[in-house]
Amino acid sequence: MKKIKVAVNGYGVIGKRVADAVVLQDDMELAGVCDVVSDWRIRVAEKKNYPVFAFNNDFKKQMTNSGVNAIGNLDDLIDTADIIIDCTPKKIASKNIEKYKKANIKFIVQGGEKHEITGHSFSAENNYATAIGLESTRVVSCNTTSIIRTLTALKKAGLLRKARGTLLRRATDPWESHLGGIMNTLVPEPEIPSHQGPDAQTVDNELDVITAAVKVPETLSHLHYWNVQLTRKASKEEVIAAFKESTRISMINYADGLSSNNTIKELMLAMGRPYGDMYEVALW
Repeated sequence: MKKIKVAVNGYGVIGKRVADAVVLQDDMELAGVCDVVSDWRIRVAEKKNYPVFAFNNDFKKQMTNSGVNAIGNLDDLIDTADIIIDCTPKKIASKNIEKYKKANIKFIVQGGEKHEITGHSFSAENNYATAIGLESTRVVSCNTTSIIRTLTALKKAGLLRKARGTLLRRATDPWESHLGGIMNTLVPEPEIPSHQGPDAQTVDNELDVITAAVKVPETLSHLHYWNVQLTRKASKEEVIAAFKESTRISMINYADGLSSNNTIKELMLAMGRPYGDMYEVALW
């Protein structure tokens, strides 16, 4: 079986997870990872024997001077791949797209980019089939993914009429918490709806959803509260059964000591999940 050669541009919070996932697939091969840094972050990729590429020749020189074996630049990586996953920081991917289109390579961008860049936003459990045959798509953010998974479970059961959510957003990524983020305050987003609700509608335009968001002084994860109007009267058991139909929702209980996001994180670490990640939506 011919394996799909996957390139990852941006070896950061998202990119390192994508690269690790690619090497676990039977039908994929990691063509390489590309970045601009030449410190411990890209050295981890090198230690994992991932082919390392620099964004351009200037960054390649910096990597070489730092002892990192960069075997080429982004153009070289594109030449070896069938598809590229752009995991670069927000608004960077939009600058790379013309390069991808010129090279006639399929590409995927992450949720920090605008829907209009690809014209298609993706969440596997919701609209997988609509991505088949496309030249590009955008995988929505973690917050938007959670919204879609949670509400789609109710929609599939014929229970969802409308949903109003409040999102408590972590201040920054853990590895950057020494550089920024908020402390001793809460920062509400000035616009209602916050962007996550409309973003969910790029995946499913039938969703009647409005969100408000608040940035909170922690880095572990996000937390969502939902006020949902159902289409009809339903028992607690019926609602729970609807959520259990989803493979991407995990029901958790206070009685098990899972009373906060840090306890869930500890559980994931104890289970051996890479980076302590929880791939599912945890729902109390």
